Amino acid sequence: MACRRGALIVLEGVDRAGKTTQCQKLVQTLRMSGKSAEMIRFPDRSTEIGEVINAYLDKKSDLEDHTVHLLFSANRWEKVPYIRRRLEQGVTLIVDRYAFSGVAFTSAKPGFSLEWCKNSDIGLPKPDLVFFLQLDPFSAAQRGEFGAERYETSDFQTAVQQRFDHLLLDASINWKVIDASQSIEDLHSQIRSYSEDVMELVARQPIGELWK
Repeated sequence: MACRRGALIVLEGVDRAGKTTQCQKLVQTLRMSGKSAEMIRFPDRSTEIGEVINAYLDKKSDLEDHTVHLLFSANRWEKVPYIRRRLEQGVTLIVDRYAFSGVAFTSAKPGFSLEWCKNSDIGLPKPDLVFFLQLDPFSAAQRGEFGAERYETSDFQTAVQQRFDHLLLDASINWKVIDASQSIEDLHSQIRSYSEDVMELVARQPIGELWK
């Protein structure tokens, strides 16, 4: 690789765990220290596929569950050329949700296995680091605006947490589990430290492929 590439860093967790806030703070801090960084959110609701997903999440439409899962996956795939290009340009991408959420949320529904849910995301750019913001669903439900979207019920979030517990056993993924109940600044400090270390570590390494 001719130049230093950016790192692909993902933040995951149940709804209202603080992922978006931490993504924004990390990008801001990295930029202030002179590093190239940018935030991406999934689903990306700005695309045609994203608009369909948005209507579903806002409870304005109903879709069959297999269809929903594959739409979420397609929404990630349509961003792959951009992700690869920006990483190769040396930009570190901070991602608010990725394939792990897709797998955890769909497999929390009756009749879906983790393996089936992973299949459509095999080969996506592999994250260099995945933070899992650990927050129990009861605490998450006490946070602002919980319940506004389709999946924001305590029972369903508990099932999602259980699926994440299975995903966290995957040693092929560089997981960092962090207590999301601590203060925003303490959480940010840990995330920043791990992120800066991995950015340096992967700068000369090729981009991996997820679950391959």
